[in-house]
Amino acid sequence: MNIPLQVPFLFGVGVYPGDTKVIVEVSTDEGISGLGEAPSPECAPVINEVLGPALAGRDPLDLLACERACVPDLQVMPNTGDSTLLRAFGGIEIALWDIKGKAFRQPLYMLLGGAFRKQIAFAEYFAFRQRRGEIGGERTAGEIADYCARMKSEHGSTMFEGKLQLGDPALEIRSVKAIRAAIGDDALLRLDGNMSWSVPTARRILAEIAPYNVRNYEDPVATLENMAKLRQHSGISFSTHTVDVQKAVRLGVPDFFVTNLAVLGGIARAVKFIAACERMNIGWWCFSGETGIGISAYLHLMAATPSVTEPGQCILHWQSDDVIEEGPFNPKNNMVAVPEGHGLGVTLSQSRLARCHERFLREGPYNYFRDPDNPGQYRRLPLQ
Repeated sequence: MNIPLQVPFLFGVGVYPGDTKVIVEVSTDEGISGLGEAPSPECAPVINEVLGPALAGRDPLDLLACERACVPDLQVMPNTGDSTLLRAFGGIEIALWDIKGKAFRQPLYMLLGGAFRKQIAFAEYFAFRQRRGEIGGERTAGEIADYCARMKSEHGSTMFEGKLQLGDPALEIRSVKAIRAAIGDDALLRLDGNMSWSVPTARRILAEIAPYNVRNYEDPVATLENMAKLRQHSGISFSTHTVDVQKAVRLGVPDFFVTNLAVLGGIARAVKFIAACERMNIGWWCFSGETGIGISAYLHLMAATPSVTEPGQCILHWQSDDVIEEGPFNPKNNMVAVPEGHGLGVTLSQSRLARCHERFLREGPYNYFRDPDNPGQYRRLPLQ
């Protein structure tokens, strides 16, 4: 299914119109069904044609047996270069936790150890955006700073993260300065580079923005090896979507991983992954773009995970639709409350699901790398 944003936003190698996700519903012979979410469209045929038949007749409460029926040994998975089975099962595994919570009539966080917190922090997102009517159109440092100031006023946001890279280092530097002036000295500010810059350009940008209290810069360069070079020149912390704990420990970067529960293989594997990161002094948070099902799974996990102290990413105020009755979630003063119902605590809306699925059939999966200025071509980064 497709959930479009109110207005597409721009980043270094493309335009982001919204999210294409796979909704999973697992039914049991006792009448309990569970909801899950897989991260990408290629998971759908794998779930329907491979993993669904493999799980038929199994005990949904036996998560390890279900995983063993669906996912090969992860040690050999890099040989294939394809993690589709793991990501597809991750969506199913979330649904199995939802079933377990409903079977025991408990919120999911109770099955994960209880609630350390019930308000979960998110960082408001910003980016240069296309315009649609009166919405969007931010293309200058002043305009994006004004947008952040408005989110602070309207939603009480004091945590911000966003993309400022359009191939112009000077624009990013000016924008950081303007945003900091607009949101105040104490607000949290993180940046996302999408691996856009060369090491020399990234070094220049980091030096210029260092006085403006940037909490973290995600993927300023293309590899962890290049990130390690940057570490020699900057005290700003780094994060990445490239999940490799062993390499991170060896290189000393990143300081944080940013990923998705289903990408890790589901909630149980996410718990183990976060524990390994905690032991190695590496932080973690979840990236944005899920439906209310994926967000709810993240909320419950964060409720039961004291070691995660950074806010997750949030484009919830940009999402124009959702598949749950309660969604999209609406952060206020940076926070979203954990649902208190059994399992995930959210309700699938059949009408919304149908609408989002029909949109997918009409539009196809969203292409995040097309060039908005040159239809039919992929965007290329300028050499920097």
